Amino acid sequence: MVRTKTKKLRGGHYGRGMKSGRGKGKKGGNGMAGLGGHRKIWLILHDKNHYGVHGFTSHSKTYEKPITLNQLNDRYEELKAMGYVVDDLIDLEGAGYTKLLGTGNFEVKCRIKIPQATEKSINKLSNYGTKIEND
Repeated sequence: MVRTKTKKLRGGHYGRGMKSGRGKGKKGGNGMAGLGGHRKIWLILHDKNHYGVHGFTSHSKTYEKPITLNQLNDRYEELKAMGYVVDDLIDLEGAGYTKLLGTGNFEVKCRIKIPQATEKSINKLSNYGTKIEND
């Protein structure tokens, strides 16, 4: 079939045809399309962590900062120097702690001010005559 002059003047259509350039056709897709196929090399070079799960966001409003009896024993002198130990009262609430856990031992006879404490920690401290003040 012979190409007429009218057909020639309507524009070229080599390769993909006349309608291929409409939309996102000649680019290989819109946005991140083709990352698993024809844009794989770009993905490897510029966005290695594109696929997969990467952590999570906690939507919890309450955050606990616990301290164990072992940690309390180790940090006792530090807390004393910072002014959280006055006479026989240890103010762990003022130091930013919210819960006392029962791991380890603390053998100083005193009073401890903290919002929460586990039963194990209360039992261990009562053997040494230490009392816990909850608000």
